[in-house]
Parts: sequence; structure tokens; C-alpha cells
Amino acid sequence: MAIILGVDPGSRITGYGIIRTQGRVTEYIDSGCIRVGERPMAERLQVIFQSLGTLIGEYRPDEFAIEQVFMARNPDSALKLGQARGVAIVSAANSGLAVHEYSARQVKQAVVGTGAADKSQVQHMVQMLLSLSRKPQADAADALAIALCHAHMSQSLARVAKASADQSPSASAASRIRGGRMR
Repeated sequence: MAIILGVDPGSRITGYGIIRTQGRVTEYIDSGCIRVGERPMAERLQVIFQSLGTLIGEYRPDEFAIEQVFMARNPDSALKLGQARGVAIVSAANSGLAVHEYSARQVKQAVVGTGAADKSQVQHMVQMLLSLSRKPQADAADALAIALCHAHMSQSLARVAKASADQSPSASAASRIRGGRMR
């Protein structure tokens, strides 16, 4: 069983989503937005850092996933986004969590099935995958999608590792031994 905290960073609104996975079963725990408004940038970053620290302390996630920076047309926006990502990553790292990063295309592909999905498609699929009674707010849905993407990627990596272990020479020899005899 793993609790995953997904974060969709932003300098004004940072979405978060928390899920629990056990095998192929995924359960919604919580989601929402950290809204920092029009404060000075240093104060916004402090609020994001402290709020994520509070969430980490309350829910004790085992895994932390965040969206990678994409190249924005506006360099100022990209810098602010990078700063918000940075404080989110430091908040996770200070709590001893490994940081897993996914591109927006990877997240959309994992949740919707196409890397070119729009926000409403992501919201709809998150609602369906987590059996939510209503669509989550867009930034919270993106954060839940990031957590779901990480859950899917982790399960895929575990299957590949298991398949590799099953194909190793010692595993092959072990599979040929039956009742103490080699076949």
C-alpha cells in the first residue's frame, strides 16, 4: 500500500491530490488548492512550502510526484512556476520523500490515453478513475492526475522488474527444478 501526493505547482494556485494505491486498487483520499493570491512572491513561496509541509505531516505520503516544468512563452511566468516547483520539491525532500517528475504529456497519456488531452478531459477521467461524485477543480484534478500517473508508472516498473527477475538465469534454472530434479 502506498499513499501518493501529487502536486500541480503554480505561483498563484498550487493543486494537490492524495491517493492510496494497493495493487491495482486506487482510492481517493483528498485534494484541493493552495491559493496564494497577489502577495509578494516570497510570501507566496512560503505559503506553498508550509502548506505542503502541513499536508505531508497530516497524510504521511510514501511517494511524491510533481509535474515537470514546461517551456512557457512568457519567461517571467516560467521563472515563477520554477520557483513554486522548487519550494514544493524542497518541502517533499525535507520530509524524506523521493521526488518523481512527469511531463504534462506523460500525465495526460497515463490518465486520458492521449498526451494531447485538454483540462476538461483530464478532469472527467480523474472523476471516473477515482469514482468521485463530481469533477474536482482543474488544478486539483491535475494534481490527482499526476498522482495517478505515478501510480501507473510505479506499477509498470514493478511488472517490468518482476518479468526481468523471472527471466534471469537463476530464475530460469529454478523454474526447471521440480521436486529436487533438473528437467
